[in-house]
Amino acid sequence: MSGFGQGVAVVIGGSGGLGQAICLELARQGCHVALSYRKNAQAAQEVVAALQALGVQAHAFALQLSEREQVAAALQAVHQQYGRIHTVVFASGADISMVHVAHIDPDEWQRTMAGDLDGFFHVVKASLPLMRADGGGSFVAITSAGIVRHPPMDILSTVPKAGIEALVRGIAREEGRYQIRANSVAPGIVDGGLFLRLKEQVKPEFVDAMRRNTALRRFGTAEEVAKVAVFLASDAAAYVTGQQLAVDGGYSV
Repeated sequence: MSGFGQGVAVVIGGSGGLGQAICLELARQGCHVALSYRKNAQAAQEVVAALQALGVQAHAFALQLSEREQVAAALQAVHQQYGRIHTVVFASGADISMVHVAHIDPDEWQRTMAGDLDGFFHVVKASLPLMRADGGGSFVAITSAGIVRHPPMDILSTVPKAGIEALVRGIAREEGRYQIRANSVAPGIVDGGLFLRLKEQVKPEFVDAMRRNTALRRFGTAEEVAKVAVFLASDAAAYVTGQQLAVDGGYSV
């Protein structure tokens, strides 16, 4: 394999827009891929078929990230099937309401934290012992450039992602002795996937303003984010850990 050891890459949220692109980029590098989905089994199976067409092993599994025992069982099953998990990419994100802080629904807040921040913790908690036992591995979390420069009405995205960033740094500092790395990719606006649904909640001039706020005056693509995520996961970034790399067209500058 190119830049990866034996075993499998796990992509949490692999049926979504960014997740699909990451799965495909991993497969192009020769990685076997196990991807999770929450509800859309058809989309997940389409990704699996595309990965297998690239000549790698792949399968999809349903996962409710808020259920700690379910997450642990799923990752144990993947490990048993492939022998080693060398990479975990967390590309899951909540389908949130675009509101100001004052108008957040407390129930949505709790659901978002349970599925995103708690979900990442559950994945990490289940993966770390497996990676330690197998001599190391790599975590890559897909977060948000909104952590650096606050985008109005996106707080339900940025707060859990900020917590994920803190966990990434903690993993990097504490687990490096076990040859476990952890980094994050902080995308700006990516024209696809979740953004296609989010922009229906805001006015067109708001979307135009977001585009003007990037130094490159355009939105990104899922493929651009995927290439950076796979680089950080690979041996090409073997001496990189605890870092956040913004893929945001200069939004956070």
